[in-house]
Amino acid sequence: MTARSIRGAVAATLATVLSLTAAACSQPGGPDGSNSGSGAEDSAVVGIAYEPDSLSPLLGYGKDGNSKIFDGLLALDGNMKLRPALATALPEVSDDGLTYTYKLRRGVKFSDGKPFGAKDVVFTYRTILDEKTNNASRTELDAVKSVEATGDDTVVFTLKYPYAPFAQRTVLPIAPEHVAGGQDVNTGAFTTHPIGTGPYVLTKWSKGEKLSFKANPDYWGGAPKVKKFTMAIIKDDDVRATRLRSGELDGAILPPNLAKGFARDSGTRTYAATTYDYRTVTLPTHNEVAGDTAIRRALDVAVDRQAMVDSILNGEGRAAYGPVPTDSEWFAKGTERTHDLDAAKKILDDAGWKPGKDGIRAKDGVRAAFPLWYLTGDKLRQDHALAYASDAKKAGIDITTEAGTWEVIEPRMKQDAVLAGGGSPADPDFDQYTLLKSSLAGDGFNNMAWYDNKAVDQALEAGRRSGDTAERKAAYDTVQRELVKNPGYTFLTHIDHLYVVKDRFGALTTQVEPHDHGLASGPWWNVEDWTPKK
Repeated sequence: MTARSIRGAVAATLATVLSLTAAACSQPGGPDGSNSGSGAEDSAVVGIAYEPDSLSPLLGYGKDGNSKIFDGLLALDGNMKLRPALATALPEVSDDGLTYTYKLRRGVKFSDGKPFGAKDVVFTYRTILDEKTNNASRTELDAVKSVEATGDDTVVFTLKYPYAPFAQRTVLPIAPEHVAGGQDVNTGAFTTHPIGTGPYVLTKWSKGEKLSFKANPDYWGGAPKVKKFTMAIIKDDDVRATRLRSGELDGAILPPNLAKGFARDSGTRTYAATTYDYRTVTLPTHNEVAGDTAIRRALDVAVDRQAMVDSILNGEGRAAYGPVPTDSEWFAKGTERTHDLDAAKKILDDAGWKPGKDGIRAKDGVRAAFPLWYLTGDKLRQDHALAYASDAKKAGIDITTEAGTWEVIEPRMKQDAVLAGGGSPADPDFDQYTLLKSSLAGDGFNNMAWYDNKAVDQALEAGRRSGDTAERKAAYDTVQRELVKNPGYTFLTHIDHLYVVKDRFGALTTQVEPHDHGLASGPWWNVEDWTPKK
């Protein structure tokens, strides 16, 4: 889970939004009268909630695919099945599961006209694995022992252990050695002016405002019909909805309560993408209240998850009991936690947390109170935080909600609770390892709760290193059952992502989405395949 994947879909503070042409600003629709934010039949403007820290795949950008600027060796189709991209086929895997061989497409060029080859693949993976590279997702490639080129069109990965989901890791975008190799990987121009093999070329990145792309006319998969594509960075949910309604946007990601307002609009379509995206409260081990096991267990049953789904998400989601959704094959049946306020009170009573005159509990002179931070401008997180605090107070735990930017929140994460998000549909290792592994505590936004459970650590390693499905299932069952005994997080909901898009693009599709959405996901996950109506 990268820093950005934790930061979530909706960022903080009101942002300066997309600067349109004078004609487009003076009327709701575009200059052609189409009521379109792009103002042109072959263009599209969509509103997203945040921008990346970097556009370099060497630093983590696009690691889950759909980066638009880049391609990986493999990609995920609409059914989340792996398909070839820069590779000509799925990898050839040795019987022992330790060697993956990829054959590469011939004739592919980067957008600067230079040829793509095996050396670029080797450069990309070796650079990410270099400890000098500031990539928070390096542990995702922990299984890689070596990566070698065999000629110009073959790459061989050798693993330290049989890592079952390794092929899914190779959707990671490939960077050009001839550009990025001559720069400082962490600070060079490539981080903001990338060159890739993808269907689109970045033309401008106005920080805090927009990302502008043009179609790559020489794209190996065929030139996109949407020639100009703009992602407007609009961090405030209400402003994003207003801009969409005024015609300045062709589409946007919206929280359920705002998306609902477009349900009867004849010119738009609403798309609901099922996700692994969860909202959770971190319970820092270093906080003397939130780190107490009885407090954690009490909160786990005091919270009314279904009420949050019904009232906050308008039914567009599910109750969450851990990072794995209840409808996943990896979910451990029997780990659901029923809302039971009396049980929560008994847990606290038995542990010596006794209510005071004001109803708030205390133990050994310590009051059962702690702050909970959420991201400014993120209504979903705010609503979850307020509901959580309300449920906690009924059990005698006083939680004070605070809003702030990540610059304010991050230094406080070791001691203060945070309304966080995460989720990856690819494999249970992708989510749980970075979320729960004790050795990753304090590593950016990995293991934000500083969770430390030896049984969980052992199970995470077993699940990561085994190539046997039954053994892996047993390992992740152990993780989920340990989270019942000592929940370092209170998981609240899994959220469906809602997008509203002008219907001039016809019927679109969505994928099963990770937490990190809007930028690379949404109905524009395959914008290169769109055919705008004339």
